[in-house]
Amino acid sequence: MNAVRTVLGDVPAPELGRVDYHEHLFQVSPLLPGDELTDEQASGEEAQALRDSGFAAMVDATPVGLGRRPAALAAVSARTGLTVVATTGAHRAAHHVDQPWLLEATVAELAARFRRDVVDGMPVADGPGAGEPAAGPAGPVRAGLLKAGIDYWSISPYSRRVLAAVAQVHGETGAPVMVHLEHGSAAFELLELLAGDGVPSSAVALAHVDRNPDPGLHVELAATGAHLGYDGPARHASWPDATILGCLLAVAGRGGGDSLLLGGDVARATRYVAYGGLPGLAYLGRRFVPRLLAEGGPELVEAVLVTNPARWLGRFPVTKTVAT
Repeated sequence: MNAVRTVLGDVPAPELGRVDYHEHLFQVSPLLPGDELTDEQASGEEAQALRDSGFAAMVDATPVGLGRRPAALAAVSARTGLTVVATTGAHRAAHHVDQPWLLEATVAELAARFRRDVVDGMPVADGPGAGEPAAGPAGPVRAGLLKAGIDYWSISPYSRRVLAAVAQVHGETGAPVMVHLEHGSAAFELLELLAGDGVPSSAVALAHVDRNPDPGLHVELAATGAHLGYDGPARHASWPDATILGCLLAVAGRGGGDSLLLGGDVARATRYVAYGGLPGLAYLGRRFVPRLLAEGGPELVEAVLVTNPARWLGRFPVTKTVAT
């Protein structure tokens, strides 16, 4: 049995319950002006809404330099009872244009930063220096996930350094990996690159793979052992939920059900109810999951929301259980 590293300590993977694999409670990016998630009270209300909609846990997928607030994550988790897995790593360069300390870092420097976040704890605020670890109700707030991002059919030299650092820290700690795929592109190429750096596909979640809703492609990706991150529900400007649901069901029907993960990646103040927008974090549990249950059945729901995320995230040795 393996453990999942949460902001309140390590917990046995089978205790996670239903997991939303991709959300953001706090986030600031130059690509999203006016959509900053910075209000602890409002973000806590959204976390509570997610909890009330049927989810027991979530991944906060905000990496280094994008407005992470580790102590606030831990406080929200303790207050709401929602288990939260925090993230280290770095996004695509476009999100970090004002952070040369990150864009110009070497592989060794990036790896040292990511390793500290996983092993010792994330700093109170990200910046050029290491910083003191943020403190939560259970002590230092540690990251339980490594993240990287690539561009549309492109892996820049900077992204290559981030991926190499992620691979190094994965090899040292076992931490699971998430990679942002722009429009779902370059998935096979990415997996081959990571495999060459020693990261097995089974440790990797391909975020936004459903933004290329091609079930045949997804079945092939599932055969590599990678986890497929579906986070497109409520993105109706691109396609209806039926497109995402149909793709997911088709992949499951062709043997890929053990690879699927589900999240919302709402990630905008204008899309959070507590910030005055719509549809909010509760949309996934209230609107999409019931359709998945009706059309896919309880076994598929259990796989997508419970078994698969526990397998992906549960890569740390069990040492101590911390109540949440």
